[in-house]
Amino acid sequence: MRRSIQLRRPRLARGLLLLMLAAPSLSGCYLMQATTGQMDVIARRQPISAVLSSPATPPTIRSRLEYAASAREFASRELALPDNGSYRSYADLQRPYAAWNVFATEEFSVEPLRWCFPIAGCVVYRGYFNESAAEAYARRLRFRGYDAAVAGVPAYSTLGHFNDPILSTMLHWSDAQLAGTLFHELAHQVAYAPGDSQFNEAFATVVEETGVERWLAAAQRSNDLQVWRVHRERHLQFISLLLEARERLGALYRSDLGPAQKRDRKQYEFGALKLAYAQLKREWRGDAGYDRWFERTLSNADLVSAATYYACVPELRQRLAALGGDLAAFYEEARKLAALSKDERRLLLCKQPP
Repeated sequence: MRRSIQLRRPRLARGLLLLMLAAPSLSGCYLMQATTGQMDVIARRQPISAVLSSPATPPTIRSRLEYAASAREFASRELALPDNGSYRSYADLQRPYAAWNVFATEEFSVEPLRWCFPIAGCVVYRGYFNESAAEAYARRLRFRGYDAAVAGVPAYSTLGHFNDPILSTMLHWSDAQLAGTLFHELAHQVAYAPGDSQFNEAFATVVEETGVERWLAAAQRSNDLQVWRVHRERHLQFISLLLEARERLGALYRSDLGPAQKRDRKQYEFGALKLAYAQLKREWRGDAGYDRWFERTLSNADLVSAATYYACVPELRQRLAALGGDLAAFYEEARKLAALSKDERRLLLCKQPP
């Protein structure tokens, strides 16, 4: 997923799985940019200890990396997340995002297109290390009649196949968001079901939320914890708006209306979504953290991430609560769920038919 600079903004395009193995369905150009992009990230890595000891390191970078290093130690020590080389190095990418994801749907569908890769299976996005390449691919999809959207990705996971570094694109976030990202991406190394983005992202999101609660509580940052809870609640309200709009649009597309009528009604529904946000913002006393997201022309593709990241979260939260908050036991249960078929997981966790 996901991310804008402030916690209260949408965090919907994160967790890019970059795959370095070739697949017959992928073009040579796409594979080349993926390989080149990942190799560039690897080449830029420096041990955090070396960055901290260098007199050339700016104080702001030093402070953020010291904080991130503490959160990384907490992840393994208190959250039972992998104790390995991931997020123990730093890479300055000198660009605003690590990568850009393309999401797409058919014109009259809320179901995402999927791209299939080795190791990770089929996922609901296609990732690029170059923004112009991502935009060009999205334009091609739109020319073919699809809805397509491009979202910047400040952080991603390679599932432990590489020792992922902390990226410069992550350091502008709030403390809670930075720590949460580390917890989220490390969770992908604990349990992963190839081809099931909904389960993978929901599991990592629950680990992230739990980790941030415990991290801020352990640091006795009660004010930060309260602010984070308010922002999280508002983010969930934002997600609810998107999921409700997606449900209405899905019903519309399944109806017997003709294409012209569906097209008109589709635009009405996106207008209604923007109006619902304006009403919600009044309840928030003018908090404008999501304004930039709504200032664009929206399409079905903009709703893909909300469904991917949050549709299965409530059931997984309940399962962790039933285990008394025992993360190690929760991880074991998640691994068992990951071993099931996708259809079995969907019925158990997301309350959706296969």
